[in-house]
Amino acid sequence: MTISTALNWAGTQATKRASHVYNEIRESGNNCATMVKAHWSRLSLEGHHKETAYVAALILFLLSTTVAYIIRRRKLSKDALRPATPTTPGLEKATARNTSKAQPREWGKWIPSDFRTPKPEPYPDWSLENTKPLPYRPFRYGPKYNVTMGLRSMKHVDWIELDNHYPRFHADKARRIEERGHKCCRTAPEAYPAAVELLEELTEYLPARYPSLFKRTDVGIDNLWSGESFDIVTRPLPEDPMQTCGRLIQDDLAIMIERVDGQYYLLAGAVLLAGFWRLEDKYGMGLPEIHTSGDVPQYKEKLEKGMLNFFRRVKPEEMVARNNYFFQVDDELPWSWSIGPEDAPEVSWNTAEKDRAIEHHYFRSERQALRRLPKSGGVVFTIRTYFHPVKEIAEEDYVPGRLASAIRSWGDDVSRYKGKEKYGKVLLEYLDKKHEEQIARGLDLSREDEVRAYPY
Repeated sequence: MTISTALNWAGTQATKRASHVYNEIRESGNNCATMVKAHWSRLSLEGHHKETAYVAALILFLLSTTVAYIIRRRKLSKDALRPATPTTPGLEKATARNTSKAQPREWGKWIPSDFRTPKPEPYPDWSLENTKPLPYRPFRYGPKYNVTMGLRSMKHVDWIELDNHYPRFHADKARRIEERGHKCCRTAPEAYPAAVELLEELTEYLPARYPSLFKRTDVGIDNLWSGESFDIVTRPLPEDPMQTCGRLIQDDLAIMIERVDGQYYLLAGAVLLAGFWRLEDKYGMGLPEIHTSGDVPQYKEKLEKGMLNFFRRVKPEEMVARNNYFFQVDDELPWSWSIGPEDAPEVSWNTAEKDRAIEHHYFRSERQALRRLPKSGGVVFTIRTYFHPVKEIAEEDYVPGRLASAIRSWGDDVSRYKGKEKYGKVLLEYLDKKHEEQIARGLDLSREDEVRAYPY
């Protein structure tokens, strides 16, 4: 739903609600008039004092009704036009609007905050067997593809998302740590306090949010499903704290540290299931180099300034999320081998086989959460990947038509970045076919915004 559409809808709803209130008040007035007429004759017979009392009561009633009506009209107008969460443009323009030349603080120095992450409520009815992955489908209809950070506010309670894919993710991560832990998990000395703080935050959060999976202990945390116990108190820690963090959750993790030049550098990470990029390639890089080295479309023109400003100003009390999506033409979650061997000097879509059958096409989506750690000031990314066969998601109502439109909206730069040349023909033919099938069986396109709003 576009912002203009949302505002039009909100205005319509406000008008309807205000009209409803007005009708109720008019009906009350009519009833009041009837009561007055019924008693008027008696007023004339019961004396001057009783008449005065009735008139005073009537005036008081009408005055209180009018005040209540005005207050409710203002509240309806205010509530109807307020988004449930800040929109993407709102969050990103907020950083751009700050034109003050004065630094809010000295770069590279963080004064610890007394903010404490709120203890989350248990995830409702969560089950390792039955809780399915959230159906993120973060693509929009064309014809225009907008390159933005795509930020939206989120609550701390929703920080980490676990589901019944946890066993597969856990097994893949354990194997990757055994085989490639030294390449996939790293922490620089200056980021070590932030990595320990992140581990402590997870140790408090996970048992509260997922009590059937984790248990808080005197020295750390137990995984009740795998039987693992983690001691976070003994020093030195038995392993890199980022590696321990990676074992606990389905997300990959990265910590950006601000240095005295005001830039943010990737100095800690547990990047085990990234699919298309390697921690060893990006480790130690600043934000600009991370993105330019990966040829992120329009980074310099549209993303660099706003992204840096946002990193500098994000507070521990705030948490934001963003989603993205890609395709790959193999079924490997940890590393997409179709773009080349993981240890090759360079990897790219150039090595991928072109026009593979649709059975080999997979939809890969990331939900990234970003927050600042209160004690160390490190900025943490948790990167949760959702991985599904294209044939599976194309069975969902509205998805094939919207996804085909989104792919066709990519410019040449985005198409190169996402490898469209290698799979676009086969994928679009299939999505068009599934969309036509949905239309033929009577799918009502006008109801899409009611059924699934972005990013679902």
